[in-house]
Amino acid sequence: MSSVPGWANVNERRNLPPALAVSTVILGIREGQDGGPDKLCLPLVRRIRQPHAGLWALPGGPVDARESLGQAAGRNLAETTGLRPSYLEQLYTFGDIDRSPTHRLVTIAYFALLNADQVGATVQDENVAWFDIDDPNIAQLAFDHRKIVDYALWRLRNKTEYGQIAHRLLGERFTLAALRGVYEAILGRRLDPANFRRTLKNTATIEETDEYLAGGQHRPPRLYRYVGHGPDPLEVDPTQA
Repeated sequence: MSSVPGWANVNERRNLPPALAVSTVILGIREGQDGGPDKLCLPLVRRIRQPHAGLWALPGGPVDARESLGQAAGRNLAETTGLRPSYLEQLYTFGDIDRSPTHRLVTIAYFALLNADQVGATVQDENVAWFDIDDPNIAQLAFDHRKIVDYALWRLRNKTEYGQIAHRLLGERFTLAALRGVYEAILGRRLDPANFRRTLKNTATIEETDEYLAGGQHRPPRLYRYVGHGPDPLEVDPTQA
């Protein structure tokens, strides 16, 4: 990620222009084990060079001179994890002076949600792994990446709309129980089923279908669907941004 000349001493490094990079927070849902609650999770990449060699970090890398920020985010994400989301939301710019120990580094952070099928497309590698968001092993990440993850969680919890989140994490059709499980994973707490159902009645982008979930030993639950149109308003096409 560093573009700092190897000959530069401390004072010379301070006078060099800031390096520009992109990092992406990808969030997906992992089904709970043994009937437990679903888990919000994210992929991380183990750094193999200094600074912070051996620590886990968000997928990302430098911005090439002939590509947009969104293109750089999409390229770096595909190269490190194999993931290719259709849309990425530009999250925030992180540029604290001391966020890198070697040189001034400004990072444009992006954010995306993936459904289970997309999560399964991740590159299988010893230096790429999915972690539950509350896993103590990711309490400390390289650079200020834990701060970026926490900001993405805050953004998700405060700017969510039921239909958009359902569409991104669950696909076109889903049960209310599945949607409630997603929101419980996002919020980190249980939600009252009756109150959740009442809230959904006021959500214009979700409607019930005449279909039911197949399988199971009990009365099959009704399927709902997302009826919003176009990309989420906060998201951008990574090939254009």
